[in-house]
Amino acid sequence: MRTVAGFLAIALLLVMAAPALAQDGYPSRMVKIVVSAPPGGGPDIVARVIADRLSKIFGQPFVVENHPGAGGRIGAEAVALAEPNGYTLLAAQPAPLTTNGVLYKRLGYDPTAFEPLAIMTSIPNTLTVRADFPAASVAELIAYAKANPGKVAYASAGPGSTNHLCAALFEKMADVQMVHVPYRGGAPAVADTVGGQTQLFFTAGTQSLEHVKAGKLRLLAVTEGKRSSLLPDVPTVGETVPGYEMSVWYGAFGPAGMARTIVAKLNAEISRILFLPDVKKKMEDIAVEVAKMKPEELGTLTHNDADKWGKLIKELGVTAQ
Repeated sequence: MRTVAGFLAIALLLVMAAPALAQDGYPSRMVKIVVSAPPGGGPDIVARVIADRLSKIFGQPFVVENHPGAGGRIGAEAVALAEPNGYTLLAAQPAPLTTNGVLYKRLGYDPTAFEPLAIMTSIPNTLTVRADFPAASVAELIAYAKANPGKVAYASAGPGSTNHLCAALFEKMADVQMVHVPYRGGAPAVADTVGGQTQLFFTAGTQSLEHVKAGKLRLLAVTEGKRSSLLPDVPTVGETVPGYEMSVWYGAFGPAGMARTIVAKLNAEISRILFLPDVKKKMEDIAVEVAKMKPEELGTLTHNDADKWGKLIKELGVTAQ
């Protein structure tokens, strides 16, 4: 016959064995992850992998909803105005929180009104030229552009896009003059670079590397401050143009004012998921590097990027309207 003490001991063991994740009751229902990009894009792919794993870990559905358009501001607005209870999250590229506040005269949200949760990935951002372009290095590109001012055309996904800002910063720091050819999105921009309508394109490796492998584009450099672990033999632009740096990343955010316990829980789990061997390989297969940051570190990164690119946008007089 079991004693009261025996039942208490069993109960204690069951409590101790219960997942620590459920101790504060979050989540107790469906969590919506708003992606500020179309289905199939980089942020969408990463968000769906994370959502699937979070659903299994927490025993509650994490559902991805795509709210693309307007440089990510549609999705960002939906999250910024939501209750800060952890049930509406944002998976986004930097623009909605860094450049939109300067690009758009009117926004339906405050770009600073977000709670940083976790950086999801770092994207190798590439400087590519058409395969028949007469330059095989950044130094040769600069020399050619200086000898032929206004004759090198570069594509972008639109005024104020990452592609545009990368090239504009390059023009400024390398002291060259090129021609900006804006498109309505990255897909037609890379297609026309491959097709020969433009000669140069700064873009994420997720868009460029397949064309590099096919011999249609030539990869000259990456734009980050250090070489990519996925492309260790490819130099940075900064190795030729000291101080040049542009980083592209995807991050997870929530509405400002979320409970610190929920922020800490999501940061820990998202960071852990991304470094699982099968997830890490899946990301690397699509030219994406997993990353890990504390929420405050992501907040600092977002603030610094907003300051840096905001100054450049103002200097260039770029608007999205």
